[in-house]
Amino acid sequence: MTPETEARLLDGFWRTVAEHGWQGTTLSRVAEAAGLPLAELRGIAACPFDLLKLHGEAVDRAVVAGTVPDPASPARERLFDVLMRRFDAMQPHRAGIVRFLEELPRDPLTALRLAPLLPVSMAWMLEAARVDSSGPLGLARVKGLTGVWIAAARAWMNDASEDLSATMAALDRALDRAEQIARTLRLPEGDLLARPAEPTPPPM
Repeated sequence: MTPETEARLLDGFWRTVAEHGWQGTTLSRVAEAAGLPLAELRGIAACPFDLLKLHGEAVDRAVVAGTVPDPASPARERLFDVLMRRFDAMQPHRAGIVRFLEELPRDPLTALRLAPLLPVSMAWMLEAARVDSSGPLGLARVKGLTGVWIAAARAWMNDASEDLSATMAALDRALDRAEQIARTLRLPEGDLLARPAEPTPPPM
C-alpha cells in the first residue's frame, strides 16, 4: 500500500466513523468514502478494527519520523514534545476519533482488543524521545506514560482551541504527577512511575 493510498483510506475511515459512528462503520462505506475499490480494501483490512490498528501504526510512524529530540534537554521536555506531536497527528481526524472514543465505553469487546495496543505505541513514544523503553524500568516508563497519555487525551477530547492549550495544560499536570511519584520512589530524574491505568478505553 502506498502512502497516498494509506492517507486516503484513513481519511475515509475516520470520516465514516464521524458520520455513522463506530457501529455503523462498514468496509463498504469506508471504501466509498476513501474513493477506493472495495476489492482493493480486501487486501488491506479484514474488518474495521484492522483500520484502527493501521491508524495507530501510522500515527506512531508520523511522530517518530518527525521528532528530532535535543539530547541536552530534560527527558520531561522531550516527552512533552513527543506526546503533543501525537495529538497534532490526530487532529486531522479529530471528529471521527472523538466520536469513536465517546462510543467506545458501550463496546467493551473493542476496548478490550485495543487495550494491548496503547502500551506498544507508548514504548515507541519513549524511544522517539530517546528514553529507554527496555527492561523492567522501561516497562515502568511505558506504564507511566500510558497513564499520562490517557489523562491528557481526556482533555484533548474536549479541547476545541486551535493551539490545544487545554490539552497542553493537562499533559503538563499529568507529567508533574508522574514525576512526583517517581521521585518518591527514588527513580532516576525524569522517569515516570508505572501507574495502573484507569478503566477508560485508550485513545489511539
